[in-house]
Amino acid sequence: MSIKQVILYRRDLKMRKGKIAAQVAHASMKVLLNRAAPVPEGGDPQTLTLQMTPEMTRWVRGRFAKIVLSVEGEEELLAAYAEAERRGLPCALITDSGKTEFHGVPTRTTVAIGPASADAIDPITGRDGLIPTRLA
Repeated sequence: MSIKQVILYRRDLKMRKGKIAAQVAHASMKVLLNRAAPVPEGGDPQTLTLQMTPEMTRWVRGRFAKIVLSVEGEEELLAAYAEAERRGLPCALITDSGKTEFHGVPTRTTVAIGPASADAIDPITGRDGLIPTRLA
């Protein structure tokens, strides 16, 4: 079984390459950090425990496959996120604060889906998936 993470960014925002890279990195990490267990009372606050699915564990210990794709705009980005959530897949939506771009307006920029099996992600973002995507 192939395990991967797909990260989508919005083409309509015309972000700089560095901004896209930063937003993609935020989304990729947030999926994992969303699974952080609370620090138990008296526990070490500098220790992070992640509650991962078996697919996430295989991904972390394996190839870390990431596919970056683009979507046309916010509607497609939010539709992909909603569908991933509906299917119970690990996912994260990133909203940029707007401090360096977007004229101070918080803006939804990226979504990460997975790590999960390609068979679970592809019906959403794959070649014939629900959400039209393009290679970045």
